[in-house]
Amino acid sequence: MAKLTAGDIQMDDLLELVVSENASDLHIAVAAPPVLRVHGSLEPLDCEPLRPEDTERLMKSITSDDHQRWVRERGGTDFGFGFGEKARFRVSVFRERGHFGIALRLIPSHIMTLDEIGLPPQIKELLYRPKGLILVTGPTGSGKTTTLASMLNIINESRDSHIITVEDPIEYYHAHRRSLVTQREVGIDVTTFSEALMRALRQDPDVILVGEMRDLETMEAAITAAETGHLVFATLHTTGAARTVDRIVDAFPVNQKEQVRIQLASTLVAVISQRLIARSDRRGRIAAFEVMIKTSSIEALIRDNKTFRITSDIQTGGRLGMFTLDAHLFELYQRGVISYESLVTEAEHPDGIIEKLGEMGARKKR
Repeated sequence: MAKLTAGDIQMDDLLELVVSENASDLHIAVAAPPVLRVHGSLEPLDCEPLRPEDTERLMKSITSDDHQRWVRERGGTDFGFGFGEKARFRVSVFRERGHFGIALRLIPSHIMTLDEIGLPPQIKELLYRPKGLILVTGPTGSGKTTTLASMLNIINESRDSHIITVEDPIEYYHAHRRSLVTQREVGIDVTTFSEALMRALRQDPDVILVGEMRDLETMEAAITAAETGHLVFATLHTTGAARTVDRIVDAFPVNQKEQVRIQLASTLVAVISQRLIARSDRRGRIAAFEVMIKTSSIEALIRDNKTFRITSDIQTGGRLGMFTLDAHLFELYQRGVISYESLVTEAEHPDGIIEKLGEMGARKKR
């Protein structure tokens, strides 16, 4: 894009650039030019810094009157936005220092397969379970929604199920295939995640997706749905299987913790924890995973409040499709996909990684 004055910048041109550059995000803020995130790095555009009237104009060009009102009343709003047939975006509009700011995330038009994402084939087998709770966890921007969309797409194409999703906002649209897919957006179709979950149980679902387990009520409703004969998918902003179990249990009052551990032990099917890491072999990012698939041993550890031992079970569960984050990072490093710096920075136990590399180096010298 040639250098432009702030007043010349149009939202359509910016969105076109996001698509053509394969950027993951677009940031719009006062006193800065528009900024793209490309393969994890921020790249400012060559143009004048935006003025308050510019960000407000750009915001209004894609934001409905209702959402504009919510920004003014609440300080922010989120929604999905379709850029014609070219792309779909998740949009967050907010106020900062009295001005409008916008963050847009490009939602890939292609739903990736589990193989393309990098998950083991054993994960696909879990999608045919009649009930239980499958959790996909990780920090914001780690690809959780993409992983969940891939899983739902497999169910949609291979099972005659009623799938209900509760999202904020809806990111991937799923057409009806073998399954019937009902997608509800928080703030548009229903007030809260927990309310939508309670209603969903009366709508004859087989599969339920909870976009995010944000609060105690949503966690309770998701666990209840899994207990009562539904396959439930949900996300949490946690890292690692053991921390995910602890995070859920810790959200409940003391007098409920033991009961929740019993419920989780019986309903939990798998925890997939992920993060996106810059590649060193070429431009782009790759997902690194930790995969826990529940066994009778892990069920007992959750029930008996011995989650600190779960990692050991994951390390010995390779034939079932399980592996720790550090093991996957080490594999990616050995393949030359990620750098040494990323390996050590992203590892859960960097000292162990460094020691392992040292031992390998010593063996090569012999």
